[in-house]
Amino acid sequence: MKASYDKNSAVVVLPPVRGGRLEDKSLRTWLAQSDLSVDNEPRELLASIVDELGLPYPDEGLAALRMWGQTGDRPTVWIAAADPVYLEPRLDHLCLHALQRAGIPASDLRPLFDHLQSTLASDKCFGFARLGQYGYLRAEAGISTASVPAYVVDQREPGEFLPSGEHTVSHRNILSEIEMALHEHEVNERRLAEGKPPVNSLWLWGGGLAPEKVTRPQPPAFTDDPLLLGYWESATAVADLWPGNFEACAEASLHGFVAVTPELDNHPDHLHDYLDELRGLLRSRRVSRLILLFRDGLRAEVRRSHTIKFWRRDSELLD
Repeated sequence: MKASYDKNSAVVVLPPVRGGRLEDKSLRTWLAQSDLSVDNEPRELLASIVDELGLPYPDEGLAALRMWGQTGDRPTVWIAAADPVYLEPRLDHLCLHALQRAGIPASDLRPLFDHLQSTLASDKCFGFARLGQYGYLRAEAGISTASVPAYVVDQREPGEFLPSGEHTVSHRNILSEIEMALHEHEVNERRLAEGKPPVNSLWLWGGGLAPEKVTRPQPPAFTDDPLLLGYWESATAVADLWPGNFEACAEASLHGFVAVTPELDNHPDHLHDYLDELRGLLRSRRVSRLILLFRDGLRAEVRRSHTIKFWRRDSELLD
């Protein structure tokens, strides 16, 4: 872990806070008195968390770790994430829309992945699978894939995030076959008729083999994110689903913890309640430091001693 990491700290992922979403003056002052910084470039969530903890980030196998987190079993074959996206044609480029955040129903995803499996995988050395909102590609011989998930590329031109180099031909070939198979599928025709974006491609990322299981000291993690659950499982570390409040996280932890609030739980009222509860944990000395990672790129490091900065009443970073 980082030399500066306090084992009684809590690393917490929270809903977006910028753009005036936090109206409570006392909470705005509390955050303004902390150490604030902004990263406007989206990052993969696990990368942000392990960076705070000083833990190693996997060189490959992120998709296998995610599947591990979903199933509880370590995958033994090469796997890539194959997540549903909509590639929107614009005047001079494509714009990627990550559709998992839109909550595609299983009744739409199931026939699409069944179709890909039956049409593309019957006589080839790869196959498709779906677990909940997440898709996977299995391949006997690994292919080059993107290194970041679709939500990092959301609303952006995907070209700069695609793999490059001599081993990308297989990636382009299989992606072309996937897009041809999805084109004019009845599910997509119905979605278009309903005014919904079609699933016209898959974002292939995080390919590789799952790491071997090790024993590594890590603070307990509370999250519904399967990639984080798989990472903690691979380290033989304690992880559980998000319990709904931080008091339960603190009760279950001897020292600090990692907590990730659900991505879709982003109403400003929830943000207010989360921050108010965390402020209470800090004031009662249940934790010595809070590292708050907001989903819009704001980072706040909060200690009890920061209240001496009484002259700070607000911050433009919150606007």
